[in-house]
Amino acid sequence: MVFKKVALLMMRCLGISKQPTLPAPPAETGESSSVDVEICGSNGIRLSDGRFLAYAERGVPKNKSNYTVIVVHGFGSSKEMNFMASQDFLEELKICLLLFDRAGYGESDPNPKRSLKSEASDIEELADKLQLGSKFFVLGVSLGCYPVWGCLRRTPNRLAGVALVVPYVNYKWPSLPSDLTRDDYRKGLSHWAVFVASHAPKLLYWWLTQKLFPSSTVLDRNPAFFSRKDIEVLKITPGYQLLSQNKIRDRTVFDSLRRDFVVAFGKWDFDPLELCNPYPQRETAVHIWQGHEDKVVPVQLQRHVSGKLPWIRYHEVPDGGHLLVYDSDVCEAILRSLVLGEDPPQMYIPQC
Repeated sequence: MVFKKVALLMMRCLGISKQPTLPAPPAETGESSSVDVEICGSNGIRLSDGRFLAYAERGVPKNKSNYTVIVVHGFGSSKEMNFMASQDFLEELKICLLLFDRAGYGESDPNPKRSLKSEASDIEELADKLQLGSKFFVLGVSLGCYPVWGCLRRTPNRLAGVALVVPYVNYKWPSLPSDLTRDDYRKGLSHWAVFVASHAPKLLYWWLTQKLFPSSTVLDRNPAFFSRKDIEVLKITPGYQLLSQNKIRDRTVFDSLRRDFVVAFGKWDFDPLELCNPYPQRETAVHIWQGHEDKVVPVQLQRHVSGKLPWIRYHEVPDGGHLLVYDSDVCEAILRSLVLGEDPPQMYIPQC
């Protein structure tokens, strides 16, 4: 029973984070001296440790854009994720979305030494290799927010603006009050999941490949895992699917997912809730975007995080779930607040 619950938790992360393969039209391609390597038609860079990091551009080509935003995908996703800002909107504001495959995902090489530091370093090195300048915008989604927290901790001076979209909360952060998490079943499951993934990976591999993934219907539109709005989004979103059993059978894929999960939910070398304001002059804005009906990250936890960090601007989508990146109005509001500094519509002010 314990292993079933652990595996369901990991499936939940896979299901809620896998994005539809229906991207906005890609940016125009062109030769660039900043691209080190091209593999199977994908642009990429060669990192200082020799790993290949694949990326893709959406919207306006970065050499013609006013703003370049690095988008950090979540668990079980890739650079093919969809951020539902329309092509017309991206062209209007001249925004280039720079999406990349995190280590071990898509076409990027795995990193057996993955850590909070390495994830933040990959983002910084990508920005430097592509000559984005001394400062750049970064937007993290769900589990992809932990590399962004790493950037805020280690290189805040490099960030022109930050958006944390439905960021997950690590129950091992020391300053999370026990009275807020005591009755939260996610806390126990996340601790068990990290333990099993760390100490019994072979057993977890067998369980996931033999028992739970023959059918994706376990999570498909399941109200236990998705909010009402999430389910509505899935009904009209083509291409949504879970990672298949065949993909999980690939040991390299499994190991990368396992390492990502353990780093995200394991013990960190800092507590985000104790970060000092790195922008006392308000030279850079940091935003959190949360769905009020999110069943993955409880709104109460996110409100506590924002309350502990008053320098972060908190926005709450009244009927939103965990799949905010599927809502074009929300995505465009996120980008307007991020690159233009515009105040989001009144409806996104939390009603506590």
